[in-house]
Amino acid sequence: MLFNSFHFIVFFLAVTTLYFVLPFKLRWLMLLIASCIFYMYFIPKYILILFLTILIDYSAGIAMEKYPNKKKGFLIASLIGNIGILFFFKYFNFFIDNINHIANALDWNYSIEALKIILPIGLSFHTFQAMSYTIEVYRGNQKTERHLGIYALYVMYYPQLVAGPIERPQNLLHQFHTNHTFNFERMQSGLRLMLWGFFKN
Repeated sequence: MLFNSFHFIVFFLAVTTLYFVLPFKLRWLMLLIASCIFYMYFIPKYILILFLTILIDYSAGIAMEKYPNKKKGFLIASLIGNIGILFFFKYFNFFIDNINHIANALDWNYSIEALKIILPIGLSFHTFQAMSYTIEVYRGNQKTERHLGIYALYVMYYPQLVAGPIERPQNLLHQFHTNHTFNFERMQSGLRLMLWGFFKN
């Protein structure tokens, strides 16, 4: 679902309307479901990769708060998990192709078959967004987010899922805990910015 498509306009209007119609306590859940739908519009099964990294980083944040003397180890484990998944999908076939080229050039009877995988949409963004959370928790700049759903929403929030920007958790997470009321002037300002963005695109 591209941001400049008719499908996205309908999706955006429906989600925004629901946001202000629903009670505050249900808004995070609706946004999370909408973000999942948005991501699954591309390759549905790849959402499982996001769920895996979300669980890794959420658990790492909890562990760093619970065991502050071991938080560096939990941070490293989180970073390895994130970077490992990104490397596998983005660079594994690249390295295999290069190894096979070298083997052919040296006349070695050696070949590794490349995997038939497609890079998940927005995986690089998602990886760095998740890493920003664990790094900020490690540095003490962000309190651990205890609500798994809110943390998942921070990572998967659909307006920035495939285009960014990568946002620090202290700038975004607290907004999901805030009861935002409808403001006509803010709506006008936001729509103007969106239209300008579509024009520049």
